[in-house]
Amino acid sequence: MKRKLAFKSLGFVCGVFMLTSILFFPQNSSAQPVFDADRAFKYLEKQCDFGPRPPGSAAHKKTRDYLISELRKFSKEVIAQDFTCQVTDDSLALTNIIAFFGASEEKSKPVRTRKVLLAAHWDTRPFADRDPDPDKRHLPILGANDAASGVAILLELARAFHSNPPDTQVIMVLFDGEDYGKTIDEMFLGSKYFARNLEDRFRPDYGILIDMVGDKDLDIYVEPISKKAAPDVVKMVWELAEKLRLKGIHNRQGPGVLDDHVPLIKAGIKCIDIIDFNYPYWHSLEDTPDKCSPKSLETIGRLLLELIYSQ
Repeated sequence: MKRKLAFKSLGFVCGVFMLTSILFFPQNSSAQPVFDADRAFKYLEKQCDFGPRPPGSAAHKKTRDYLISELRKFSKEVIAQDFTCQVTDDSLALTNIIAFFGASEEKSKPVRTRKVLLAAHWDTRPFADRDPDPDKRHLPILGANDAASGVAILLELARAFHSNPPDTQVIMVLFDGEDYGKTIDEMFLGSKYFARNLEDRFRPDYGILIDMVGDKDLDIYVEPISKKAAPDVVKMVWELAEKLRLKGIHNRQGPGVLDDHVPLIKAGIKCIDIIDFNYPYWHSLEDTPDKCSPKSLETIGRLLLELIYSQ
């Protein structure tokens, strides 16, 4: 919290005392860093440079290694949660990537550390089932918005958390296998596995999932499943967006979306989904970086930075 200090008729001694207090006893040890939208957009482009990233592809493995390497620049603990999943005739090798930032529980004792989970998925859809050309619907999508945008924001947040560690403990999770199958049973594979194997230190006070948040024409509404499961978190986040006067975030209810937040909710985690589901290039070959913008990434990045550093 920033406070404006005034020195009016307090006398020299009082002024010196107050100045000394400011110099030696800072009120806030976690100064809020700035979200670099251009850097975040480069993270989006870098993921797309690997090409489509469905599980089982060479690009999927290269992206996995890149994300782990990048997060290890900013976090002292990065976990590759490897697992296999049987989907129809395919045995998939998948990886959730987990990183920790900010205050540790040991550091803050005897005061309990607030824990917040920030998540996105990093895989891309193996087939463009919503492409306008039926002859191309068997091809894998590039996935600039779905899902490089959410990962790009989290990578830039990781850099920010490293430069100015927040007092809140942040558990960052990049889910794999969200977009793999044709049915619900064949989707959200990473979040389902994470929820089934939830260690105590992975359990947050609340979680925020971001998905499809890079659209140039950002249009985000309150997601109903989120509101039902975590009304207090929805209220806190949307009120903060209004306070920051962030364009593209509307305090009205939108469509319900099945996403990676649902397995977390079923595991007892209060989790909300920040998602722009009004995206005409969803699950098509046209989901490319030119449909996204640094400004949209900045909108969500600023929101999450303010949320973490204001607690």
